[in-house]
Amino acid sequence: MQLQVLSENNYVNTDKFLFTAFEGEYMDLEYLRKCMKSILSEKRYRHSLGVEDVCYDLALIHGEDTLLASAAGILHDCAKYLTDDKLLQECEKYNIEISDTERQLPQALLHSKIGAIYAREKYGITEESVLKAIEYHTTGRPAMTKLEKIVFVADFIEPNRKADVLKMYNIRESAYQNLDEAVIKILERSVKYLNDKKSLIDPMTMLTYEYYVNKNE
Repeated sequence: MQLQVLSENNYVNTDKFLFTAFEGEYMDLEYLRKCMKSILSEKRYRHSLGVEDVCYDLALIHGEDTLLASAAGILHDCAKYLTDDKLLQECEKYNIEISDTERQLPQALLHSKIGAIYAREKYGITEESVLKAIEYHTTGRPAMTKLEKIVFVADFIEPNRKADVLKMYNIRESAYQNLDEAVIKILERSVKYLNDKKSLIDPMTMLTYEYYVNKNE
């Protein structure tokens, strides 16, 4: 079963982009929103809508497919409602390897991996670029695609995020000009925050940080 994104030029209503899925039947972004509203907390749902909106804007500015970006944005936390135990069970079910850090912090780190699977299995998304953007939206990874960077950045800067206003403004400004620069600023802030709290840092986060710092020296 293939997912095909239809050209936005075929539609006047830009809020109703259609995807082919589920054996040729149609679903649209509004359907995905309704699905997320039914399973996520109100706060998490508002966050997901915010990420979707920012993904669309960043895709438009940076020349990425706005349909793919919007779909990845609204679905990025589609497994966030699962408990730690359920996430670990799902990883076992789908034969996903788990690092020591992930095993200790399943809610924070595993919802993205299971989310990519749920996007495919529950919501009919078979476009690999969308699935990878969901999978790596928490930790990032070295050499991210443009779509992956868009979702990673949007998750951090969407307007419902509560953070230092000046620092957030600086990151948001970077996001609309240079995605790599925004990625570095987000990773710097995240690593500092986790170090200050003496919290575990996922190895992939550090690999991503080192990659983008070295790339942009």
